[in-house]
Formats: sequence, structure tokens, C-alpha cells
Amino acid sequence: MTCGVATSTLVSGAIVSGTASATTTPGRGAGSVTEAYLTGATPGARVTLRDGTGSQVGSGTVDRLGSLIVRDLTPGPGFHFDVNGVAGNSFSVLDRSGSSAPASLYRDQHLHPGLNYIRMRDGITLAATVHLPLGKTAADGPFPTVIEYSGYQTAAPGNFYLGAAAQVAKHPDPLAPAISTVLGGVLAPAAGFASVSVQMRGSGCSGGAFDIFDWPTILDGYDAIETVAAQPWVAGHRVGMVGISFSAISQWAVAGMHPPHLAAIAPLSTTDDLYSTGYPGGILNTGFANTWLTERQADARPAPGGGQPYAKALVAQGDKQCAVNQQLRLQTPDLLGMIEDNPTRNIGVYEHRSPQYWASKVNVPVFLAGALQDEQVGSQWTNLIGALKGNPNVWVKMINGAHFDSLAPQILGPWNEFLNLFVAHRIPPKSPALEAHGPALYLATTSGLGQPVNSSRFADAPSYQAALNGFRRDGRVQVFFGNGTGSAGVGGMSAPWWRSYDAWPPSNSTQTRLSFGTGGALSSQAGAAAQVSFRPDPAARPAGTLNVTGPSQLPWKGTPPYDWAPVPGHAGVSFVTAPQARDAVVIGQGAVALKLHSSAPVTDLQATISEVRPDGKETFVASGLLRARVGHQAPGQFTDVAIPLDPIGYAFRAGSRIRVTITAPGGDRTSWRFATPATGGQVVDTLALGTGGSALVLPVVDGQRAGTPLPSCVGVRGQPCRTYVRTFNGG
Repeated sequence: MTCGVATSTLVSGAIVSGTASATTTPGRGAGSVTEAYLTGATPGARVTLRDGTGSQVGSGTVDRLGSLIVRDLTPGPGFHFDVNGVAGNSFSVLDRSGSSAPASLYRDQHLHPGLNYIRMRDGITLAATVHLPLGKTAADGPFPTVIEYSGYQTAAPGNFYLGAAAQVAKHPDPLAPAISTVLGGVLAPAAGFASVSVQMRGSGCSGGAFDIFDWPTILDGYDAIETVAAQPWVAGHRVGMVGISFSAISQWAVAGMHPPHLAAIAPLSTTDDLYSTGYPGGILNTGFANTWLTERQADARPAPGGGQPYAKALVAQGDKQCAVNQQLRLQTPDLLGMIEDNPTRNIGVYEHRSPQYWASKVNVPVFLAGALQDEQVGSQWTNLIGALKGNPNVWVKMINGAHFDSLAPQILGPWNEFLNLFVAHRIPPKSPALEAHGPALYLATTSGLGQPVNSSRFADAPSYQAALNGFRRDGRVQVFFGNGTGSAGVGGMSAPWWRSYDAWPPSNSTQTRLSFGTGGALSSQAGAAAQVSFRPDPAARPAGTLNVTGPSQLPWKGTPPYDWAPVPGHAGVSFVTAPQARDAVVIGQGAVALKLHSSAPVTDLQATISEVRPDGKETFVASGLLRARVGHQAPGQFTDVAIPLDPIGYAFRAGSRIRVTITAPGGDRTSWRFATPATGGQVVDTLALGTGGSALVLPVVDGQRAGTPLPSCVGVRGQPCRTYVRTFNGG
């Protein structure tokens, strides 16, 4: 006979007492969305997962916290775990239907101001902090309400303002929300909205394992929306979604699942696809993308030994729910490995994690904004505009600048108007509090005040319909030009002019082809056939224009200390037009079409577009990347390859010249780095020129002129400036 002994087990900081025996503890199994999870089992035990027919559909070993997750399962009833041969409880694996959760799940949960734990359909609870509008109490409700949803330090219940002050004083408050949650945590309440900051599973004090936009996280967003909308303090029982970056990317899949009480989404600085950021042009991004995934992996570690500061602090303070919610953290998948193991766009990995896949399914109003030189997620987010073509209620704001510039003053005001029109369903009122927050926000992040925020242009509209009609006059796509050269001073957040368009690219744009010629010429007239050779070398220049690869406010400053080095020796070639006779406003995505011969079967290339000004300065505009696979070519054999350029919204002024430079990847981006092989200058790439040769293709808006004269190139946000230096071929 085996005798039991009293035990005390430490599970992520929570002491759980009980009676153990030499026999296995099978724990408790539960079904999630296409997954099954086990908790409370004997660490080190061997586990078999069986479906309703008794067939084995998964196996593994219980981790030191007593847990295991088995993924990618076919939904159905009758699943159970066998733990060292001991059969556990029966449960169902859930399907991906948004409506499969019972209405009582939402109706029976009651949220209050401050930190809450919201139960999901699979039993996991998510931390969520409720912020009421500034100066309001629950008795003043109901309030128009928005949700911010991410895996950053989102639901941290501390004071944002005190946390920011403590950060400046170099005594960080572990309970302060991350600055990236400013939209939901600060700006929405300032604008008169209640806001719920929802912590993604597997991070902070939320339960489950982090899964980078996998199905459980998608359906969590659905459940969070429906739970919040059911609260009596939510006006109209409808909610919007807000957020920048991480909490922008999360909005697409959730909206694409059509939660019944979702009113609108407002994603800022999103990406279109994890692949386009992780493998731009098919080349692994070892810069920001790699750093971001590494940080998410660290955030997912169990508290109090690891994880986010507020989870460590709350567990130490005795928050039992936060402690229990750490038990599945060791089941977080290898995020970096997932990306590195899929160098091509594996549909099973990337498709349902892709905002572009979900955008075509979004049927609520959308306010989409982003920067065209975004150093973190890139600028391919503009691909979402086409995916949204079936949605009539879409407003896009784009601006030159860095990741933070989607929050520019000229965008923040319309953001407030949009939320009032489509979430609150009211004439957008003026918000003195929001307008007061603008200067402090911009000063803290960019070291400049920015231009004043106009929180509502329609506060005096005679009716809701009149306000809505005024908002619609902005056009579907609005491009702000010259950000950093407006009324806020050099580098300040202000764009002196803008234009509205019906689509992206505009319907009145023309694909203009400029041929590469001898002597570095770039012209609409193709000259005689010729060739030029160069030696692409990623070590020829600094890896980036700033020494940053992770999250940093340095690229957001008015005049960052850019090191945009010219191309030395034969490491690249350039082609440049004659001075332009008239302005050329380029709106859309261009490409560089090369006739290429290479001494290597694979050669990594970068194309960079810039403006060479009459004063001898050069301004960066956009770049593009490609891992060109040409195979083993015979002498004189050329292969057609196209380098897609990042989206462009730029006016090349009369008197300036358009330049395209071809090099190895690197040297022209702020925070991205590339896993391109070292060449030592030994690879020789040859381009065909002239008739039938290589060319630059740009979408030029017919007959449009710039709204201001050519400004100084110093302070143009997101666009480094340098003295123009010719490359060896004369361009």
C-alpha cells in the first residue's frame, strides 16, 4: 500500500498545498480553439491525447509547472489526456466559429473600473483594466467605449502619467502601462470614451500561452468585445477597437470574425503581413522583426521569475489570479523558430495571422493610418487598402515619417472624429483634454511640440449627418506631404500640405517608365543597348542609418543623427534623371525592373529611390528588397527580376532629379537589418541598359503639382538627407 504525504508546490509564485501520492496526478484537461491544454498534472509525466474515437492525436511531456498544450487539432467532443497511463477528464476541442460561445459567457460577467479578469470561452482568463473618461465615475455612464488589445504591458493597472514621470526620473513604476498603450490608456479617456485595455493571452497577468495571433488569441478578441459590450456602462452596447502597432495588428482578425457588437476599428501603424515584415523581399529581417519576437518571447515567461514588470509585481503582492495564470507559460511556442523555419510564405503559418487576409472580411467602418517610412513594421500596410475595397466606410491617412507618426496632430483630430461618428454615433464634440494632451505627448516622444491638435472640425455641425458628410469630404485616401517642414518647426510633427484621392494608387495616376542608360542616365527615352557591372557588398556601408534595431524613440526625434552613407567604389550603381521640368507627384507602389546577370545563382539586392535637389542635397524617399534567384546563367544571359519598392507618397519638385540606386541590402533603413550573405565584393552583378534593358517604374499622378515650394531637406521626418555623391557609373 502506498502512503500519501503532505506537500506544498510552488506554481509561479502561488503556494498550492495538498496531499500527493506516488501515483500520477492527471491534472485537468480542457479544450481551447483548435487546441487542448492540461494543467495541474505531475511534472515530467508522459502524456497522450486521445480524441472521441480513442485515437491518439497528440503526445508530450508535462512541464515543470504541470502543464502541456497540444495544438492544431480537429474540433470535437470526447477528448481526454492519458497521463502516465491515467485517464483524465473528458472535454471538447472548440471550433473557430465566433458564435460558438454561449451568450451567458458575456452576460454573466461584470466589469468594474480598474483591473478585471475576463473569462474566455475555453476557461482562460485575460487581465483587462477599465479606464473611465477623465473626471467621470461609473454613475455618470453609460459611455461610448473602445478596447485596446495587445501583448504589451497593456492591462497594467498603474497610473500612466505617474509612470511616465517615474520613467523620466529613472525610477520605473512596474505597474505603469507601456507607452505604446497611450491610445486606449490615455487619449481615448481624454476624448470622453471609456476604454478597456485587454491583455493578450500568455502575457502579463493573462492566462494561457502566447501564440502570436493564432486562433485562440483571435477568438479571445471576439469574446472580449462581446463581454465588454454587455456591460451596463457601455453606451449602445457597442464598442470600437483602437491602438497603434501591436494593438493595431490585433484588430484585423478580430474584426474579420464579425463580433456582433463591434462598431468600428481604428488601427494605426499596422503591418499587412508578418511575412512582409519578417522576410522583406524574401530576405530574413534580423533587425527590428527579430528584436520584437525576442522581446515577446521574454514577456511570455512565467512571473515572478520572468515576464512583464506588472505581472511580477502583482504576483509578489499576492494577486492569486495573476499567479495561477502563469501556469501555461512554458508552453509558449518558439516564435523566432517559427519564422526562421518558414523562409517562404507557408500559408498554414502566415495566412490567418495576416491582416491582409482578414481585411477583405472586415465590414465595420475602418480608420487606417500609417507612415511611409515606418522603421518598425514597414510601409507595406498600404496593401490593406486594396483588400478593403469592398468596404465603403474606409478612411486612410498616410504621412511621411516614422512608426509614431501615425499619431501626428493632423491624424489624431480625425481619429477622434471617426470614433465619435461611428462608435459614439454623435456629432464629434471638441475635446479640450485631448488637445491638451497633444503637446505633452509629442514633446515626450519627439522632443518637439508638434502643431496643435484640432479635436473636431464639426463640433458646430447642425446634425449628425452634416458632420458625417463633412468627414467624408476628406476622401478615401488622404496623403500628408512634407511632415517635419510645417508650422511646428524643423522636424516638428506638421505637414504643410495634403491631397485626397479616390483610391490607392489614385485612378488618375500613370505608370511612368524611366530607362537605365549609360553614364548613369535615367530617362523616359531608352538609349542604345549597353551594360554596367557592380559588386554588391553588404559590408560596404553601415548596416543602417541609425544604430538601433529594437524599440527606440530615437527615430522619432525631429532631427535624428542619421548616418546615411554614400555608396563607395563599385559596391553599387545609380541612375539619375535630368532636372525635372515640372513637379512629379508619385502616389503608390513602384518597382525596379532589372535585366540581370549575376556571377552567383542568388544575389540579394536593394533599390533606393531619392530626390537629388538643386542645392546638391539628396533626400531619401523609399527602398525595396529582393532575393534574386537567377540560377547558373550562361555568359551574356540575362534574367528579368523586379524589385518591388516600398509605397511612395512624395512630390519630386521641378528642378530636382529622381535617382535610383542598386546595392546589396542595408545602409538605407533605420531599424531593419538583413540576413544577406557576405560577398567580400566577389559577386559581380551586371545590368542590361538602354533599349530592352532595366528601368524604374513610378506611379505619377497626372497633372498634379506640389502644394509648397521645395523645403529644406533637414527635418523631413523619416527621410534622411545627405550631400549628393555620384556612384562610379556616373549616376
